[in-house]
Amino acid sequence: MSIFADAQIWSSTLSMAVPLALPAIGGTFSERTGVVNVAMEGIMLMGAFFGVAFSYWTGNAWIGLLMALIIGGLTSAAFAWGAIRVSADQVVLGMAINIFAAGLTAFLLDTVFGFSGTPPTTPKLPNVSLPGIDKIPYVGQIFTNQSILVYVMIVIVILSHWFLFHTRLGLRMRSVGENPLAADTVGINVWRLRYAGVIIGGLLSALGGAYLSIGVLNSFSVNMTNGRGYIALAAMIFGKWTPLGSFGAALLFGFSTALGIVLQGNGVSSNLLQMIPYALTIIALTGLVGRSTPPAADGVPYDPKR
Repeated sequence: MSIFADAQIWSSTLSMAVPLALPAIGGTFSERTGVVNVAMEGIMLMGAFFGVAFSYWTGNAWIGLLMALIIGGLTSAAFAWGAIRVSADQVVLGMAINIFAAGLTAFLLDTVFGFSGTPPTTPKLPNVSLPGIDKIPYVGQIFTNQSILVYVMIVIVILSHWFLFHTRLGLRMRSVGENPLAADTVGINVWRLRYAGVIIGGLLSALGGAYLSIGVLNSFSVNMTNGRGYIALAAMIFGKWTPLGSFGAALLFGFSTALGIVLQGNGVSSNLLQMIPYALTIIALTGLVGRSTPPAADGVPYDPKR
């Protein structure tokens, strides 16, 4: 049977798309309001570490998930303050947060848990099967026994697209990313909506990080995200700054990873297979799959006093 007809590869694709789709949609909120969020990689790392740490300390993975979201929200709020209020260079600030998060989480892992890392008894979020769907041939195999965050991701994708493109508040958020001066003129608070966009992005990035540490596994390792925040940034661009497009791109990248795992041991170099998602990222960023036009004011600080 062809590997493309195997339900397992599509089940793995869906699972591996989660830590890409969630930050990509978060980045969409941030950039639609005019702030380039390169800090997604660092926020994912923070969410992954503090999610598993609090899951272990409290014996409850749901509390770990809540703390991951809180830490992600606080980190993104700090990034938003620097990018919006201080008008710092958003790319440089984002990279600084990424480097800080990588160093902090590695230090805390060694200091708090030692050489052996997080204990194997750390609780993780449950895997679930939706009643009814698991009885459908083929489709049921794809959706059976998935992490609960897989289903959360699907709901977030749908709600995010509806919110951004079919609500008044979503229209206002998009307007401050296109023409903040015009939005300010009609009474829209540009800074407030930009803060909201960045913080939403941080929450979704932290959720993607927590998925890795307490959704798929119940442990944390140094640089656990392995560049997924940057791939998510490419997925957002590939998806033309829309939640549905970002989700589609995340599925493509997730499929390339799943395919690489399936093809290992079939005479193909594992190193070559592991570079597939990164090669797709380069292709997406160079615009070879179609030119993507960002919001007009994306990355441009707004000063109402000017």
